[in-house]
Amino acid sequence: MSTPGASPGLRHGEPRPPRGLQLAPFRGLRYVPDRVGSLSAVTSPPYDVVVRPDGLHQLETADPHNIVRLILPQSGDPADRHAQAARTLRHWLEEGVLAADPEPALYVYEQYSDASGLQRGLIGALRLTTPDEHVVLPHEDVMPEPVADRAGLMRATGANLEPLLLAYRGDGGGDYDGSGGHGGSVTARIVERTAQQPPLLATTTEDGTRHRLWAITDPKQLAAVETDLAPRQALIADGHHRWATYLRLRDEQRRTGASGPWDRGLVLLVDTARYPLRVRAIHRVLQHMPVSRALAALQDVFQVETLPGPLPAALDALAANKESGGNTYLLAGDGSFHLLTRPDERLIEESVPCDRPEAWRRLDATVLHSVLIDRLWQVPDSPEHIGYVHDAMAAVRQAERLGGTAVLLHPVPESTVLDLARQGVMMPHKSTSFGPKPASGLVLRSLELG
Repeated sequence: MSTPGASPGLRHGEPRPPRGLQLAPFRGLRYVPDRVGSLSAVTSPPYDVVVRPDGLHQLETADPHNIVRLILPQSGDPADRHAQAARTLRHWLEEGVLAADPEPALYVYEQYSDASGLQRGLIGALRLTTPDEHVVLPHEDVMPEPVADRAGLMRATGANLEPLLLAYRGDGGGDYDGSGGHGGSVTARIVERTAQQPPLLATTTEDGTRHRLWAITDPKQLAAVETDLAPRQALIADGHHRWATYLRLRDEQRRTGASGPWDRGLVLLVDTARYPLRVRAIHRVLQHMPVSRALAALQDVFQVETLPGPLPAALDALAANKESGGNTYLLAGDGSFHLLTRPDERLIEESVPCDRPEAWRRLDATVLHSVLIDRLWQVPDSPEHIGYVHDAMAAVRQAERLGGTAVLLHPVPESTVLDLARQGVMMPHKSTSFGPKPASGLVLRSLELG
């Protein structure tokens, strides 16, 4: 995909509108270490990764100031929850639990774990773009309910509480192509040099991941990053609903004649030339569908093989069958694992929309929703009926607790995601999970501070 060119209809002498990635420094809100038990105890995974209710309760009890009380408030209806988060944020600021850094900065963020290795990126306030600019490339459709919820939360708190994860290419030209290699861009060199200095904060979370944060405030370095990012584009790796929320709130503000800080949103920008991301599946939990009923509806549609487990062995069988081609799923929730293979091709042709590329029509998530969820199981795609869980074991436990069915999927190849994004074709919602994801709670952005 080429870097966007000039806008049509530009009069002679008029300044060109900004193009490419524009990542601005901001005054980050950060926890004051002396006012909390530990920095690790106040962090959380992103709001949509927290496994409710077990994970939520664990985080809430880890520290009374855990960020989950802002990103996932629990009292009353949505309006009450959002108002509660706003009160909590205001109270923490007044008490000095959170405080703004003295000057605007871009933040170098580092994560390291034995499982994921080392990842570094830049946290900043990114200029929000329109789809026709082809600067920020989404790859997933979004659901209206989460967007409405996040919008209500951001309006009430006046803050970006956790960063999106965006991936870009730092070596060579501005296009994101997902290939390997070792970048040597100006931004990459600044990030690496900054990471050799003493950090603003360092903590290790319960999962063994080390997190470190640095601030870049030098005007020359900030200008160099701005110039280097200007021709580039990025892929939304994680946070499509929050990106859609940013755009909704920006447009709302513009209709009232306001702009300013709502024209930007908090992101973590990772150069995948140096730090390739991993792609994992997002699993479904059919909360009111027992496994027995799910299997009964699949007669003559899939070949079903019951596996004794344990889960890792069942997942290995899922992966092995996927390599042979065709849509493959693993059902769980009744103490066993049921491998679905060899779907009825005629039913797929009848059920899946024909107005998309073949690669999209054959995605596991596409066939799952079009054939199984919509046609055979007839389950409404709403939060009351379907949960989206990133961890396979957590999905299985949820299904067992609820008497429902966990549908475990195989990850989508990154090349497929990128190819469809270039074509402007959206993946089915919640079909990919890029990572490692940034921890929530290390740095927040107040819209009042810009």
